[in-house]
Amino acid sequence: MVAASCASGVMAAALAVSVPVAAQTPAAGGNSSQMPAATLAPATTTDEQGEQPAGGTSADNAGSAASASDAAAPANSFEARQRALDQRSDENNYTYGVAQHNCYSRFFVNHCLNRARDSMRAVQAEIRKEQLALDGEQRAQRARARDERAALRRARNEADAPQRAAEDARNEQAYLEKQRQHQLDQAQRNAEAPQRAANAQAFEEKQRQHALDQAQRGISPSQAAANQQAYDQKQGDFQRKLDEARQQGAQKAQERVEKQQSFEKKQADAVQHKADVEARQKQAAEKAEQKRQDQLKQQQLEEQQKQQQQQQ
Repeated sequence: MVAASCASGVMAAALAVSVPVAAQTPAAGGNSSQMPAATLAPATTTDEQGEQPAGGTSADNAGSAASASDAAAPANSFEARQRALDQRSDENNYTYGVAQHNCYSRFFVNHCLNRARDSMRAVQAEIRKEQLALDGEQRAQRARARDERAALRRARNEADAPQRAAEDARNEQAYLEKQRQHQLDQAQRNAEAPQRAANAQAFEEKQRQHALDQAQRGISPSQAAANQQAYDQKQGDFQRKLDEARQQGAQKAQERVEKQQSFEKKQADAVQHKADVEARQKQAAEKAEQKRQDQLKQQQLEEQQKQQQQQQ
């Protein structure tokens, strides 16, 4: 009873995890002989005692599927090889599910299940071995690509090193030159500082003297501001008129240049027109002369024909 209950539990688990197997199981009767021949191929071949070595047949099917996948996949394509390994793994799982399902119709259920599991694990170990080899090749390929990129970067850096060194030297020289010029400008400003201070003091003194002179003449600060404003206004008007005169002069000069260019163009057009007229007149004269020559030849030919007719 214990063995029967364990077998029932294992069968339920196998049917739950293997959807394709359950889809191929007949809905009525429960007789394994009514299942498709492709699915029940391991179950239909029995020995004299009723045991079926399900694991050996599953391994053969997995091996043939793997061979077909390896033959179809490109040799140097990691992606194609990975797809082939994934397909082999799926086929191995499917074959194991089919073998599990078929074992429940045998007398020695546990023995059949153990052999199917051993066969599945053998194929799984082979796939794992090839997967590790593929992963190693991919890592090696990535390492080679990384080393090549690093080598290219080093080569470019080495090739650009003289240019970078020259550029750094030029930048350093320019920086030192700017520093020296800045120091010279600073020294010059320091040397001119007393003169600037004296000029500022002299300007302030002139301003005070000018204010005193205006006060002595009886000009109030407001009147002085008005006079300064009027002076600034006159200066502004004069500058504006000067700018307008310069602008008008530049405009007139531009107009003279344009007129000169237009005159030269008209002259060139007239010369070209005269040449065209003379060429057409020459062609007309040549045509008229050719026509006259043709008429003369025609007259001569007619006179010759008349003389020949008279002689006859």
